[in-house]
Amino acid sequence: MTQIVQQLAAELGIGLQQVQNVITLIDEGNTIPFIARYRKEAHGSLDDTQLRDLNDRLTYLRSLQKRKEEILAHIEQLEQLTDELRASIENAKTLAELEDIYRPFRPKRRTRASIAKEKGLSPLAEKIFAQDLPDLPLDLAQEYMSEEKGVATAEDALAGALDIIAEQVSDDAAIRKELRTFTRRNGLIVTKGKTEENGVYTMYYDFSEAVLKIPGHRVLAIDRGEKEDKLKVSVQVPDEEAKALVCSFAVKGNSPCSLAVKSAAEDAYSRLIFPSIEREIRSELTEKADEQAIHVFSLNLKQLLMQPPIKGRVVLGLDPAYRTGCKIAVVDSTGRVLDTAVIYPTPPQNKVEEAKAKLKALIKKHGVSVISIGNGTASRESEKFVADLIHEMGEDLAYIIVNEAGASVYSASKLAAEEFPQFDVSLRSAVSIARRLQDPLAELVKIDPKSVGVGQYQHDMPPAMLDGALGGVVEDCVNSVGVDLNTASHSLLSYVAGINGTVAKNIILFREENGAFTSRSQLKKVPKLGPKAFEQCAGFLRIPESKNILDNTGVHPESYPAAKKLLELCGGDLSSLTARAQGIGLAELAKQLEVGLPTLKDMLEELSKPGRDPRDTLPAPILKTDVMELSDLKPEMILKGTVRNVIDFGAFVDIGVHQDGLVHISRLSDRFVKHPSDVVKVGDIVTVKVLEVDMERKRISLTMKGIQ
Repeated sequence: MTQIVQQLAAELGIGLQQVQNVITLIDEGNTIPFIARYRKEAHGSLDDTQLRDLNDRLTYLRSLQKRKEEILAHIEQLEQLTDELRASIENAKTLAELEDIYRPFRPKRRTRASIAKEKGLSPLAEKIFAQDLPDLPLDLAQEYMSEEKGVATAEDALAGALDIIAEQVSDDAAIRKELRTFTRRNGLIVTKGKTEENGVYTMYYDFSEAVLKIPGHRVLAIDRGEKEDKLKVSVQVPDEEAKALVCSFAVKGNSPCSLAVKSAAEDAYSRLIFPSIEREIRSELTEKADEQAIHVFSLNLKQLLMQPPIKGRVVLGLDPAYRTGCKIAVVDSTGRVLDTAVIYPTPPQNKVEEAKAKLKALIKKHGVSVISIGNGTASRESEKFVADLIHEMGEDLAYIIVNEAGASVYSASKLAAEEFPQFDVSLRSAVSIARRLQDPLAELVKIDPKSVGVGQYQHDMPPAMLDGALGGVVEDCVNSVGVDLNTASHSLLSYVAGINGTVAKNIILFREENGAFTSRSQLKKVPKLGPKAFEQCAGFLRIPESKNILDNTGVHPESYPAAKKLLELCGGDLSSLTARAQGIGLAELAKQLEVGLPTLKDMLEELSKPGRDPRDTLPAPILKTDVMELSDLKPEMILKGTVRNVIDFGAFVDIGVHQDGLVHISRLSDRFVKHPSDVVKVGDIVTVKVLEVDMERKRISLTMKGIQ
C-alpha cells in the first residue's frame, strides 16, 4: 500500500498523509460527499472532484497490483520466474506494459509457432536465433526433417523455425514498447469513405491526421462512422522505419542466420506486432476521447443541475405539439400540480382565440407569473402564441424556453406513473417542464443523465464508465445543495450520501405514516437506516420545520455540541456571527470548540445563513416577453444569450430564436482557449455578436471576441 500511496501523492501533487487518510476513509465505507464536506481536516480540504479522481486512480492501481500478483503466481507455477522478471513485473506502471511482459507466458491458442514446436522445431529455431553459426539456415534444417512429425522437407523445417522466431520477436515486451512509442509519434489515422453519398461523414471520406494531434471529438466521429459501415479506418506508419526498428532488437551481426532472423522479424512486424499495436493505438485514442467527452459531459451536467431555481412563483408548463394539442400544467411554488388542460393554438387546429381564453383563465385563477415552454416540436409557434398572449394581458407575466430533453423519457417512466397515476404521459411531461424551471436539480435527477441534452457522443460511451461519472456528478450536486427531508422525492433522496433506493423508499413511507420529520434524529427510526447511513446522510438533509435551527443547515449532528457552544460564545444576530468570531480569532475559537479550522469556517457560513441555497448566488435565467425570428438576425447584432451546451469545438448559445447559435472555440475569447469549458459553462448568460446567418441550413455563427 505504501507504494500506491507514494504514487498517488506524486501524481496528484498532494501530501502522503492526505492520501493515506483519504484511502482509510474510503476503506471505512465513507462516501465521497461526506469525506469532502465533513472530513476536511483529514484531507486538507480537497474538493469532491479531486477526491473522485483519487478514488478512481486508487481503484486502477489496486487492480494493477492484483493483476501483478496473479501473473507472478502463474509464472512461479511454471517455474520460470527469475529475479529480473519479478522486478520487471513489479515495476510495470500500466496494465498494457504488464500484459506485454506476461505475453510469452500467457496460455495461447494454437498458432503457427505452437504447431512448429509440436513438430520438434524449437532447437532449430534456437540455433538460427542465436546467429552465431556460419551455416546456411537451410543446411541446419536438413537434420530436422521427419515424415513422422509432418516435416517433409528442409524448407518446411526452416519455415516452422522462422514461425517460432517470429512469435518470440512478437512476444518481446521491449520491442512492443518501442514500436508503440514509434507509432504514437509517427502514426497517422487514415480514413476512406465506403460510399459516394454526401452525409455527416463526408469530411472523412479521404482524411488523415497525426495520432499525436487528432482531437477526441474527431476520434469519436470516426469510430461512429466505422460502426455504421461508412468509413474504413487504419493506422499508418512509415513501414520501412518500423521494420528496421523491430530488426534492430532481433538481428545480430550479418551471418546467414541473421538474414533469416531479419525475415522472421519483418514477418512478426507485419503479421503479429503491428496489427496488435494498431488495435491498441485505436483503443487508446478512443479511451482518451471517451474520458474527455465524459469529462465535458460531467462539467455540462453539473452546470445544468446547478442552475438557479426560480423560487416562490406559480409556473405554467406548456408542452408544445401540433395535432394532439399543447399540454398545460400549472404548479404552485412548491411544485404541487394545481390544474391541467389541453389547448390547440398550433396547426392543424389553429384554435388560437379559444386557447388564449383558456390560458388567461388559468393564469388569473392561479396567479401564474411565469410560463415555461418546452423547446421541442411546435415550440416556435407556441412561443409566438405565448408572446402575443402576454402583450394582450399586459400583466407582470414572462416566459422562458426550457430544454425539454428527457421530459418524454421521464413522463413514460415507472417513476412518473407512480408520481402522477391520474395523468397521461403528455400531461406528466408538462408538469416536468414547469418544475424544471422551479427547481432544475430536483426535477432533472428523475431522468437518466444521458437523456438531459448536454454532452457529445454520449450514446457511444462505455455505459459503466459514463454512468459512474455522471452518477458522481449528480450525487455531488444534490449533496452540495442539500435536500429538504419533508418534500424530497424518492429520486432526490436516493442521491443523498449514504442513502440507497431502498432506504429512500423507507424514508418516504415513514414520512407518510408519521407525518413530517421534525428533527434529524428521527431518521434513526427509519428502517434499514443504520448508524453508518445516518452519519453519511444527516448533514445533507434539511428540516426547515425543525425547532432546532441546526437541522436546517449543513452543520453535521456530530458537530452540534460545538455549534451550540459557538452560538453561546459569539451570541447575538446570526448575520454578524462571522464578524464576532473573527474578533475572538478563528484559530483560538477552533481550539476552544475542539474542532478543526475548516469545520469552524463551514459552521460559521452555515449559521450565518440557515437554509441557504448555493445556487442563489448564480445569475438567474433570462425571462422574455417577446419573440424573435431567425430572419430578424443580422450580422453585427449584439445579443444576450444562454449557453445550452459546451463541446470540444465550441459552445451552443440560445439567443431566443429557437435555433441555437455556435460560438466556435476560436471565437470564444480574445485570448487563446485550450478548451471551451475554460471560458463558458452551461447556463452562463453571455454577450454574443452575430457573424453569419445561414437561413437555408438554419445555422447561426456567433462570436464573443471583440465585444466591449
